[in-house]
Amino acid sequence: MRNKLLFGRRIDTGSWVHGLDPRAKLTGMLLYLAAIVLVGSWRALAVAALFSLAYMTATRIPLKYYVKAAKPLWALMVFIFAVQCLTVDRGEVIWRIGSWALYTGGLSSGFIAASRMALLVSFTAILTFTTTPGLLNQGLAGVLAPFQRIGLKPQRLTLMMSIALRFIPTILEETQKILKAQAARGADLKELPWREKGRMLVSLLVPVTVGAFRRAEELVLSMESRGYTIGAPRTEYHRLSWRRRDTWFVLSYVALIAAILLLR
Repeated sequence: MRNKLLFGRRIDTGSWVHGLDPRAKLTGMLLYLAAIVLVGSWRALAVAALFSLAYMTATRIPLKYYVKAAKPLWALMVFIFAVQCLTVDRGEVIWRIGSWALYTGGLSSGFIAASRMALLVSFTAILTFTTTPGLLNQGLAGVLAPFQRIGLKPQRLTLMMSIALRFIPTILEETQKILKAQAARGADLKELPWREKGRMLVSLLVPVTVGAFRRAEELVLSMESRGYTIGAPRTEYHRLSWRRRDTWFVLSYVALIAAILLLR
């Protein structure tokens, strides 16, 4: 199960994207989110797709990994596509059933909306594919540092993110152990009908939740025994350095937004 998990996994290929400052990557992803939101035409979608493909290729990571990263949300993409087809009534009528009709504008809007979601999910996987959780949290702390003046505490936020990312494979491992224990007692998930599978998965919630709280308590006690204090001055194992290529990386996203605005 852990081998199938792509979220939070770094795939090291030695590309120049891997060596970028995590603050530049986070800033670029925020700008990319804004660019995707602004996409409203086929030309703008094509520009965003080519931009995304260029950076995905630059990471030297096989494109199938980006497809797998977006695969868990295929149901949401289908839902977005269906909603656009059912609600948008622009253009010519393609298909009519009673009082409802499918318009060319609805079909186009649905495809663009679903494609935007697919691009957003698959492209933002670059962030975790090319950056370790530790550097990602350190970069997030650097991006949020100016907000300390308004009372925001980046250390708390980055600590929560770090623990959450590291607990994902732990919880999956705990779930796999419980599934194997149930299979050894004759309740094999693969051989059960769909209704029984649903009941069995619901029954996993209690032991998995209890195990997660137990591990969380052990982590708290371990951190306290080592004298960890939130907000105390700390040194950093990796020192972040902003270079010229990081600036050009961020500026490329600004250029993407400008191009999309011109093509809307």
